[in-house]
Amino acid sequence: MKVSALLGQRFKEAPSDCVIESHALMARGGYMKYMANGIFSLYMPGKRIMKKIEAILRDEMDRIDGQEVTFPVVMPASLWMSSGRYDSIGSEMARFADRSGNKMVLGMTHEEAAVHLAKDTAVSYTDYPFMIYQIQTKFRDEPRSRGGLIRVREFTMKDAYSFHTSKEDMAAYYDRCFHAYERIFKRVGAKNVIDVQSDSGMMGGSLSHEFMLLTEIGEDTLAVCSACDYRANMEAAACIVENQKGESAPLEKVHTPNCKTIDELQAFLHIDSKSLAKAVVYQKNSDNSYIVVFVRGDLDVNETKLRNAVGEPIYPAVITEESGIVAGFIGPVGLTKNAQVIIDRSLQGAGPLVCGANEVDYHYTGLDLERDVASPVYVDVAKTYEGAICPKCGRPAITLKRGIEIGNIFQLGTKYTESMDMTYLDKDGVAKHPIMACYGIGVGRLAASICQESHDDYGPIWPMSIAPWQIEICNLRADDETVNQTAIALYEELTAAGIEVLYDDRDIRPGAMFADADLFGIPIRVVVSPKTCARGVVEVSFRDKSFKGDVEKGDCVKTLVQMVEEQLARYRA
Repeated sequence: MKVSALLGQRFKEAPSDCVIESHALMARGGYMKYMANGIFSLYMPGKRIMKKIEAILRDEMDRIDGQEVTFPVVMPASLWMSSGRYDSIGSEMARFADRSGNKMVLGMTHEEAAVHLAKDTAVSYTDYPFMIYQIQTKFRDEPRSRGGLIRVREFTMKDAYSFHTSKEDMAAYYDRCFHAYERIFKRVGAKNVIDVQSDSGMMGGSLSHEFMLLTEIGEDTLAVCSACDYRANMEAAACIVENQKGESAPLEKVHTPNCKTIDELQAFLHIDSKSLAKAVVYQKNSDNSYIVVFVRGDLDVNETKLRNAVGEPIYPAVITEESGIVAGFIGPVGLTKNAQVIIDRSLQGAGPLVCGANEVDYHYTGLDLERDVASPVYVDVAKTYEGAICPKCGRPAITLKRGIEIGNIFQLGTKYTESMDMTYLDKDGVAKHPIMACYGIGVGRLAASICQESHDDYGPIWPMSIAPWQIEICNLRADDETVNQTAIALYEELTAAGIEVLYDDRDIRPGAMFADADLFGIPIRVVVSPKTCARGVVEVSFRDKSFKGDVEKGDCVKTLVQMVEEQLARYRA
């Protein structure tokens, strides 16, 4: 490919809304073009990167006996109604009616479609196990689009679905796919990747893992133990604290004028926040009923864990007079029966505590939950924190890191096959529901995450395995016949040798050409100029700055092919 014929421009400055490096560099480098919020078109360099990632995904899915299929992007709403997700998923699902008035949806994930495809086909235990996958466009009306391709509304995703007749078989295949993901991330050049336990969210299921690329710009917070191998997404991480119960004291109501906040109460009573039973109030989406959560005063509520404990969506409460809840002075003793009470595990064995007295300007001191509240039940709904106790090794070694989710796998069980009445006849002639797992990787997000991880101030540093081209030839004097002949001959010989070459044949200043070359991020750069021709060499440099030197013209094709092969070898798994 010649740069003079390449559609797209490269810019010195990024658009003002590009606050993340990968977004800025891919916008400046002519990889993509903004069309609407969270929706982008791809130019040729971006498309070539995506195709290479897709090829690696296909290779690894085929390697574990995957069968590639294609599901529709547009599906009838009835399919999603049968699984129950049409109503349980919120506004992020795009719903519409076709010209006949039929309710339709745009696919944001394809569990229902996978069951639909296999249902009435895999009818005997002899048809199992199997895995089907696709690489397909999806749409999720994401309210927080950000970071270019890192969080978008329209995206390309590899999603796979496996079907099994036993939990043991599903777990064994889940493990195979887990290791396939490890190979995928090595092959695409993602370096700082860890797997973490995660919350299954709208996907459902009993066990799930996310693969996270560690980076300070990541939108996910991860709890990682520095003393063992425990790792979990903040949404799923257990919060474990040590409480030392003090000397028992009587429950006593005290006057605390204008002390509605934790800070005000601490200052007034001269106490530590760990001595407080803090109240946080939510409401259920289904009926707007109230949920009052009590948590240790120094901790925060993890809304994902709370949602899972409640079993349905929730939202921060709007407290009205009719609710019977006294905002700022809420406590578990004498609380209105109109609210569901959840007590976090951080308060178990703690005390004596201070809590609200459910009366304006009054709090209780000396609270002992085991003594003063009838049969308290403790649930883990708090966010973990830096220095918390690890649930695996028991040491106070939890550290918090940031990461971008670049892949996920879920053990779904029979959530979809049961709700959609998919069955097979087992060897004993009994109809049973298949057990499912699913496995996803976003292609664009993976590309952008690698750019975020591998770049400098001048542009991306693409790994050889997914770079848009393997070698770039820079012709510094397009008006010089000797330079032209040398560059063109090298371009043609490398292309004939099977090397992917981008040839910058434009008559522009060397500084502008090198700036564009940095934005292309191609692993190997070859410079042809009057000076190199006069010496009978070409100048070769690596984009990661690990090598720069002259190569004799007579040996350069063989040497460059070897360099490409050596770099590709780093990413084989």
